[in-house]
Amino acid sequence: MLPSMPSSNASAPCRLEWRPSRWVAIALCLLTVFSVPSLLASDLPRPFAWLIAVVASTAGWRSMGRELRRPTCEIWMAGDGQVTVDGEAVHAFAIDWRGPIAFLSWRDAEGRMQRRSFWPDTLPRPRRRELRLAARDRMAPPETGGMAH
Repeated sequence: MLPSMPSSNASAPCRLEWRPSRWVAIALCLLTVFSVPSLLASDLPRPFAWLIAVVASTAGWRSMGRELRRPTCEIWMAGDGQVTVDGEAVHAFAIDWRGPIAFLSWRDAEGRMQRRSFWPDTLPRPRRRELRLAARDRMAPPETGGMAH
């Protein structure tokens, strides 16, 4: 009979590299492109429709460019629950899931709120599973005693 391996309650560390999503950029591009004819087809007076279409188009292209220029960052979730982003410890780290999309938020060293989203094009299925497992182990509620009689 083989001896059993000792079990550990600590979860394995999880290292992820975040990069801008092309899917988000494409969605912003489509919204920008379709905003102009939508505004021109509306019941707004023509001068206002053109003015708003120019503003919406400019804002949309700038937003897409800003999204694509965001720098990559490395997120490290240690087995003990400590999370670092680009080597700096963060506070109030949270993960929210909407289907296959992971929304990460945290407070940096200056106390500013930071947010990143992992879309399926930036986080493949095996890495998504790894993140879910690391987050589940990290965010698990504390164990409580049995029920009172």
